[in-house]
Amino acid sequence: MQTLLNQLVYFGFFQSLFLLGVYLFSAKNRKNVNGYIAFLIFVLFIGLSGRVLHMSKVFGDNFRLIAISEFAILLFGATVFLFTKSSLTNQRFIARDLVHYIPAIGYILFVVFYFMIPSDEVIVARIQRGELYAVVNVLVGIGLTFNCTYWFLSLRQFLKFRNSLKNELSYTIKTQFFLNFLIAIGACLLVWISMYFISLFGLETIEREARKFIWLGIAFIILFIAYYGMIAPDLFRIQSLNLSQKYSQSKLSHKDLDILKTQLEQMMTAKKPYLNTKLMKAELASMLGISNPELARLLNERIGMNFFDFVNYYRIKEFIVLAKTDKAKELTFFGLAQEAGFNSKTTFNKAFRSLMGTSPSAYFNEKL
Repeated sequence: MQTLLNQLVYFGFFQSLFLLGVYLFSAKNRKNVNGYIAFLIFVLFIGLSGRVLHMSKVFGDNFRLIAISEFAILLFGATVFLFTKSSLTNQRFIARDLVHYIPAIGYILFVVFYFMIPSDEVIVARIQRGELYAVVNVLVGIGLTFNCTYWFLSLRQFLKFRNSLKNELSYTIKTQFFLNFLIAIGACLLVWISMYFISLFGLETIEREARKFIWLGIAFIILFIAYYGMIAPDLFRIQSLNLSQKYSQSKLSHKDLDILKTQLEQMMTAKKPYLNTKLMKAELASMLGISNPELARLLNERIGMNFFDFVNYYRIKEFIVLAKTDKAKELTFFGLAQEAGFNSKTTFNKAFRSLMGTSPSAYFNEKL
């Protein structure tokens, strides 16, 4: 088992080194790849380098070299969060982002002065008193706390972004790959937390051994993501949207809103803008002759739906009409749904069930 672990460490180390080289020496990749994913690879490189130096015995059998791997602990979570944030908002590096790394600097300095600088006699004395293992437990707890906190912040950022799309887009965009990235890291952290609490009951050996594989698991997840980030950068480049600002400055009266509601409903019936599978709220607002925030207010105060649900309501109505025509003999349910403006089978099924209370097949089996 130890041999397999060593081989995986070497593989992860050289893979991270290779990807860093590709990023540094390829102008194309530096331009296309999110800089935070490159820094995330560098963090992994640090995390694995300590173990590689210790296993290879380049500097002798010095156990202090393993402590180098600890430098990456608090750098990891903060970088995952900043990577998530920058990918979803198209926001490049700004100086205040460095604030997230201040705890990591303090952590690294503590590791250097507590584990690496003291003599062997001091370290042995700390082990005999049980002090060293107690400190290690505290540091692992701190590391887990910071990484889990930043993971939750990353997930919240992603879910907030995905929910905000429903106020701007009438279609779904592919974000599953990004969500899988966060889920995989979250699963590794959950296992690590479980092992940590097991260690607190006196089973430190289990946690220490498991920690090696958990860290490797996280490393390979990041390397996998980094690889795809380089060969298919669009997977993580979600186009920034001009999300509508709060409509508190809108000067529309209640009478204006009533008139606009009637005009909007007439336009949806006559011009059928919902047949555009890529319809955005800004486009519909322009057709109605009002601003994006004003349309948001109209939908909220007079329609009672977000933009996504409002447009899909008309698409479902169009689908039901089409299902009763001769086209229904030539096309599948999803084919008809595409004719009605849907671009996703999953979105169509969810929208239909939400509006009609049943699935399309069950609905038409009952009606026809």
